[in-house]
Amino acid sequence: MAGRGAARTLAGVGGDDGLEWRERQRRAVRAHAAADARQRAAEQGQAAELVARFAAEALRRGLRTERLTAAGYDGRGRYRTRITGWYVDRARSRAVDTEGRFYLLTVPPSLRSRLFGADPEPAPAPLVVGRGGRDGESVPLATLLNLRLEAGDDWR
Repeated sequence: MAGRGAARTLAGVGGDDGLEWRERQRRAVRAHAAADARQRAAEQGQAAELVARFAAEALRRGLRTERLTAAGYDGRGRYRTRITGWYVDRARSRAVDTEGRFYLLTVPPSLRSRLFGADPEPAPAPLVVGRGGRDGESVPLATLLNLRLEAGDDWR
């Protein structure tokens, strides 16, 4: 008798119940993706506010700006950019410009960039820098920006 119940249950999954189950799964996946997108947008908004406040405070304090350079994806060589601002990490791979935009300073290597300079685009700032990285080191963006402000022009 146990065999008949199992056969009936399996048969039910293949019919309308299977379609309903797939539709519930689709709705759940869409709801999860929407919630994830809302959370990501909220975090990006908070991070953008931190970056804008950092730029305003750096300008107010008179921190020396510099023309930023970007590294090639392959790690070989640096490329001039038209961006003026402050590096916010010692690796010189993240920066904020005087307008309060965040940059990841890596670009595809090219002869054109070598000759005329690179044009990295602003990127959404993460609330936690290095989250998910291979070395396991991460730091809250607020901490990184505060450390940079505290270092003043002695940053190197």
